[in-house]
Amino acid sequence: MLVRHISNLIGRPVMAKPRPVVVSGPSGAGKSTLLKLLLEEYDQVFGFSVSHTTRNPRPGEENGRDYYFVSREEMLHGIDAGEFIENAEFSGNIYGTSKKAVQEVQARNQICILDIDMQGVRNIKKTDLCPIYISIQPPSFEILEQRLRQRKTETEESLQKRLAAAKLDMEFSKEPGIFDEVLINDVLEDTYIRLRSVLSEEIQRVRALQN
Repeated sequence: MLVRHISNLIGRPVMAKPRPVVVSGPSGAGKSTLLKLLLEEYDQVFGFSVSHTTRNPRPGEENGRDYYFVSREEMLHGIDAGEFIENAEFSGNIYGTSKKAVQEVQARNQICILDIDMQGVRNIKKTDLCPIYISIQPPSFEILEQRLRQRKTETEESLQKRLAAAKLDMEFSKEPGIFDEVLINDVLEDTYIRLRSVLSEEIQRVRALQN
């Protein structure tokens, strides 16, 4: 079972305006690709909050870009020291968003993007971040499974755990009042246009601040 913990942020705001953006959705829905497109087009507007994890890097992943890859001991020490906004354990690995990672983006006067799972979304709602909540979902569970299998990066056991989590995530996206926008990623280009439209107001605000 995925268990998330949250640090006490009462009286300690992590980010001021412009509003951060929380992007959630199951693995294989296309979040990473959409965020990459967003950051390429608006590299001075958005900053990605890089999460920490105790899992091993996958082929092509870089420390400090995709994740901060740390030992379990180091991660637990940071959690105990109150260095994380939220953290979770999934398939034997710990994931978390550090306060420092968010503050580094804030210091650049950029919109902070947080790629958070469904339990993290619930917990972020208990903080004073006040982000825009966006869910990226696949057209269907069958298409999601096909995408994940095509990656060929996991064992069957690990894949089944990820698919089980994806089912819960897809149901979670339907709960009222959780997300500001739910985007079904069928055609990537169309989904990106919709994503950009949802964020257009904040994009213009940051550009005005930077000019």
